[in-house]
Amino acid sequence: MTLPTFSMVDAAPTPVGPFSHAAEADGWVFLTGQMPTDPADDTKPLPEGVQAQTRRVMDNLILVLEGIGLSLDNVVSVRIFLTEFKRDYASMNEVYKSYFLPKPLPARTCIGVTGLARDALVEIDFVAKR
Repeated sequence: MTLPTFSMVDAAPTPVGPFSHAAEADGWVFLTGQMPTDPADDTKPLPEGVQAQTRRVMDNLILVLEGIGLSLDNVVSVRIFLTEFKRDYASMNEVYKSYFLPKPLPARTCIGVTGLARDALVEIDFVAKR
């Protein structure tokens, strides 16, 4: 096993905590959960509604993937965290699937949580394979 490498991607949003955008070991790439923050100005208010926030989160994850030379085709597994699970699950899925279909979908877990940083409605992380 090679030592892991850690990446920060200039185009991606500034992390809301002390972590790297991605960590890689033996071709497995773990992308830190992204928030619906604007990569150009993380002080801007978050987008309103779960669909707009899901779009921003997915776009932020794509920025990280592209910054390390990968794409959505490399994504193996996804974890989604929702603060209003019953209310937002279907709406989030409408946006989420538009990023992956008609390709085979990655494995996925979706979890209801009591809160997220910056009072976001959704956070998503990826596991990818180089």
